[in-house]
Amino acid sequence: MLRLVGRITRVRSSIRLLRTMPVVRGKPESAKLLKARPAQPGECKWIGLEKLTYKDPNGQEREWDSAVRMTRSSGGIDGIGILTILKYPDGRPDEIVLQKQFRPPVEGVCIEIPAGLIDENESIEEAAVRELKEETGYVGKIVGKTPIIYNDPGFTNTNLSLVTVEVDMSLPENVNPQSKLEENEFIECFNVPLKDFAQAMIELDSQGYKLDARVQNVAQGIRLAQQYHLS
Repeated sequence: MLRLVGRITRVRSSIRLLRTMPVVRGKPESAKLLKARPAQPGECKWIGLEKLTYKDPNGQEREWDSAVRMTRSSGGIDGIGILTILKYPDGRPDEIVLQKQFRPPVEGVCIEIPAGLIDENESIEEAAVRELKEETGYVGKIVGKTPIIYNDPGFTNTNLSLVTVEVDMSLPENVNPQSKLEENEFIECFNVPLKDFAQAMIELDSQGYKLDARVQNVAQGIRLAQQYHLS
């Protein structure tokens, strides 16, 4: 028990002492949901609702309610998430870049990774490099990507690819990264030692933050790999 308490204390310390990138906007924790109301037809720019009719395995017709992306490009892929790993030349442990962002639907600040939608005629790789630069200021090298994955297929058709990017912290362009956020974006970036990532997510949850499922799933995968000694 004492060993577990000591480990949690160390993780808490690492979260408090994370090197945060410059933030000149209001903190995500300062935002709050004011009200909610039913949307009027045609009012929403990003999301629509559809009534789907399908045939089940027994040949019976059934209906399904679905939320759909209104911004999907011709490539058929909505967006990318970016697992950003900071690599230090002095042997310092690798870190993963996380974000805090207020999300009105869950009435709270979410722990996420850099992400965004894919523009028309843009590849997954191009979108990942662009979004990483815009949201964090970092310039990185893509080292892997997942197949297309679906966030919540019983609810929506939205999809993405998780792209892994390594950032060489010895490069001059990564010494003092500056994000280029849009006027309506209030994103705070911070770094967590990769080895402490899974435990850090548990600690952030205990502090009242909402955990993005994609981020927590990666953290849980790391925890399972540690637990079952996978290599």
